[in-house]
Amino acid sequence: MIEVININKAFNGKDVLKNINATFEAGKTNLIIGQSGSGKTVLMKSMLGLIPIDSGKVLFNNRDFYQLNNEEQKDVRKDIGMVFQGGALFDSMTVEENIMFPLRMFARQSRKEMLKRVNFCLERVNLNNVGRLLPAELSGGMKKRVAIARAIAANPKYLFCDEPNSGLDPETSTVIDTLIQEITKDFNITTVVNTHDMNSVMQIGEKIVFIFQGQLWWEGNKETILHSTVKELNDFLFAGELTKLLKRPENENILFHHSNNL
Repeated sequence: MIEVININKAFNGKDVLKNINATFEAGKTNLIIGQSGSGKTVLMKSMLGLIPIDSGKVLFNNRDFYQLNNEEQKDVRKDIGMVFQGGALFDSMTVEENIMFPLRMFARQSRKEMLKRVNFCLERVNLNNVGRLLPAELSGGMKKRVAIARAIAANPKYLFCDEPNSGLDPETSTVIDTLIQEITKDFNITTVVNTHDMNSVMQIGEKIVFIFQGQLWWEGNKETILHSTVKELNDFLFAGELTKLLKRPENENILFHHSNNL
């Protein structure tokens, strides 16, 4: 579990995060949503320690990250897996070498043991016989799955995903969403997903935090989000002509039936 308590962050005197309080639960896909510039990316980077906060606490299983010394922070980071927006695979490394990278950094294992773990992770993301390929030889969806395999290679307790469906078609996005949710439950990981994808919200939104102008404006889940009366949230969710149709009563039941059967 991860808790953020009274998080504040400003840049050049402008408040970007204002007194954010939220809990991200283990074994669930926790989504952070919001408009561009709302502060959701800053919130995720603050949780990761990439952007230092001005005040507040970030608790990883009750350990305040910002009160730990450098060595203790490194121990927490060993338990974190990260799926970057573009995948961020090393172009000059094979798939096998990419997934092995965090094991070389954090694990004291023989090459044989690392290869065994690499193959397990590739099988878990439904990729076989690609270990010797370079990222340039993979499709967009395959690259994202390799990125997920790399993120779970070191058995993380926490998994952060920054726009994991960016640049993918709807069908492939669904595959990635399902994979993230399955891995979260299988390994009881605390997963935090930064997204603006409405399909992801309705498919894997077990806990949803909506950030508006740097503040936590609403929280709930995929079952409650369409019934929200919060104007700012509705303006965000139903900005497009297609998504506006979801707000019609006759369509809400269809959508809920679909999402509950995914």
